[in-house]
Amino acid sequence: MSLTLRFWGTRGSIPTPGSATVRYGGNTPCVEVRTASGALVILDAGTGMRPLGNCLVEQARGARITGDIFLSHAHWDHIQGLPFFTPIFRPGNHFRIWSAASEAEHVARAVREQMSPTVFPVTFDKLGATVEFCALAGGHANGDYSLDVHSVRHPGGALAYRMRTGNSRRPGLVYISDNELGDATGYHSPADWRSRLVAFASGAAILVHDAMYTREEYEQHRGWGHSHYHDVVQLALDADVSRLVLFHHNPERSDAEIDEHVAECRALVAAYDAPLEVLAAAEGLTLTT
Repeated sequence: MSLTLRFWGTRGSIPTPGSATVRYGGNTPCVEVRTASGALVILDAGTGMRPLGNCLVEQARGARITGDIFLSHAHWDHIQGLPFFTPIFRPGNHFRIWSAASEAEHVARAVREQMSPTVFPVTFDKLGATVEFCALAGGHANGDYSLDVHSVRHPGGALAYRMRTGNSRRPGLVYISDNELGDATGYHSPADWRSRLVAFASGAAILVHDAMYTREEYEQHRGWGHSHYHDVVQLALDADVSRLVLFHHNPERSDAEIDEHVAECRALVAAYDAPLEVLAAAEGLTLTT
């Protein structure tokens, strides 16, 4: 049994359409995951959710669409696709939006308010589908997959997810969209936060991780909640993962620059003679655990 993931949004902070971002994409975070039985899981609801929704409607051919949406957090670039997600306007469809129990009330309010009359023409209450807000008190499991959660370092808080098929202990997928691996103040993390994160990601088949900055850029953005390439590669090496996918690309980063940074990361891995594959998330990229 395996999981199949497809990237629909890979960019951080703000959508960046244009000729310089065609290959890796300009939509904000959204990843579709399918279990072996076809169950739908969506990780984050950035603007990549719009093309995902259109694809789901086309594939369904009028059939009911159901799925679980797991938000890492409710910053705007992670929820701004929801008002443009066509399936939530169709009666009969059913979605559950999951978030950290401590933030569930705030997340529900943020999602609803971005569809308030002041900023959007259609209110949340006018949606045709059934949409439930659910709190994650620990992990989540059903017959198709299990999902573990881990708090990470981002202003306002955020969650990392580890997803496996069924109730197995297979390597699975680790998704960490917004996380600061560098030395920064302002977080209430335990002293051993990094070793805990390494244990959480240990042995994953795929690690998708925030790689917003270069090392030089990071010095100007400490405390902003994002990581630089070198720290992300080191985390992947320490956790002994099989494949690292650089994610949450800087909105100022061109496709050519991402190519350069992927090459740099691969050179770092080669210096350790480690069997780690490094690639950058791109819209349309499909991977299997």
